Amino acid sequence: MTTDASAASAAAPFSIEVLEELLAQRFSCRAYKPEPVPRAIIERILRAAQRTPSWCNSQPWQVVITSGEATQRLRDALYPVAASGAPASGDFAFPREYRGVYLERRRESGFQLYNTLGIARGDKIAYAQQALENFKFFGAPHVAIITTDEALGVYGAVDCGGYVNNFLLAAQALGIATVPQAALAFHSAVIREHFSLGEHRRVVCGISFGYADHDHKINSYRTSRAAIDEVATFVGD
Repeated sequence: MTTDASAASAAAPFSIEVLEELLAQRFSCRAYKPEPVPRAIIERILRAAQRTPSWCNSQPWQVVITSGEATQRLRDALYPVAASGAPASGDFAFPREYRGVYLERRRESGFQLYNTLGIARGDKIAYAQQALENFKFFGAPHVAIITTDEALGVYGAVDCGGYVNNFLLAAQALGIATVPQAALAFHSAVIREHFSLGEHRRVVCGISFGYADHDHKINSYRTSRAAIDEVATFVGD
């Protein structure tokens, strides 16, 4: 007689291999084809992401998803503000600074991007122009804006982070490319006004998504990951 535990154990290698494959294949896509994603596929992504665990099962995330002209209208609202150099108005504090290994990783990621595009090191004008592509959503046909409830504070945002990750993996499983964008939260007030969101909603981030343009060179590089011994400490046997 097979027990639940033994059945789970037997299934585990297959399940972890699927997860490992999705994690290995997923990347932050920065060039998209214009074709929209069918509504049925978007809804399947949302159903999968909805299984995300949250504190007290509060499920604090609310998602606004744009398609077609709605995506363009959001571009038209955000891009001029970002391009004007307006100060950030995020709902959550941004990193005070990157230092040590975090600064090293950030620089490595940035230089990979710039080198792939042929942007010379130190070309601050080109850096700024590339950063503004965030507010064009890298040409993606869809954007998901993730918000949480103000009263839940940082823990609501943490729960939304889990939701974002599951959204990305579900999309990858369905052949949909994604890029999570904290940059969109730089102008939370603009987003809140644009979508007539209540003042109690706090913008966590955006996710631009669609079908990847694999012929574009910007999608050719992959970021590195730290070794286990750099991030984990084992205590006990």
